[in-house]
Amino acid sequence: MSQALKLWNSFKNKPAGKWTFSKLICLKAPYFSSISPVFEQLKPNYCEIKIKKHRAVLNHIGTVHAIAMCNMAELAGGTMTDATVPSTHRWIPKGMTVEYLKKANTDLVAIATPADANFQWNQGSDYLVNVEVKDTKNETVFKAVITMWVSAKK
Repeated sequence: MSQALKLWNSFKNKPAGKWTFSKLICLKAPYFSSISPVFEQLKPNYCEIKIKKHRAVLNHIGTVHAIAMCNMAELAGGTMTDATVPSTHRWIPKGMTVEYLKKANTDLVAIATPADANFQWNQGSDYLVNVEVKDTKNETVFKAVITMWVSAKK
């Protein structure tokens, strides 16, 4: 079990546990703190995070900036991958394809899942992660497919 998943399981049901876990993840990878994420769920094959629409993530027209959504997608996709890959393997993001579907005018939630739930872990291969970002009306505003390179640890 990954360190992130162990931490999540120890914090998720405690008072302010989700907030604390989110802050710890941002200490490990400081760039993600720019969007002030809060993890809502984390388990193998699934990660859900939320962000508030606040000044730091806005663009010039007052909607959530496209790159803030990319940041959100990479955080959700990476953490889901970390919770999913076997302990015998390691991973790193290799690429991301995104679609901006509509203006993001509200708080957002990102959900990351594997493109192939029956993925066969081997010596080294691409692992695709789907991320969907929805607004408070449950409308999809952004989609991403993140390619993770997964390989056996040396």
